[in-house]
Amino acid sequence: MTHDTTSQDKHPVSRNIGQEVLRAIAGIQFGSVEIIIHAGQVVQIECREKIRIHTANSIHKPE
Repeated sequence: MTHDTTSQDKHPVSRNIGQEVLRAIAGIQFGSVEIIIHAGQVVQIECREKIRIHTANSIHKPE
């Protein structure tokens, strides 16, 4: 993610934050990434990964 900040941006996003978001996305195969924003600034990135259960006795974490 290469987001260049310009004077037109209401709340510019730094490259470091963009890289952290991409790292969070790359780190999970099934799930979600939530970005928490407070006062126009990213303050938290949450990752939720799903674990699929294929049989009654087998838990499979996608890789």
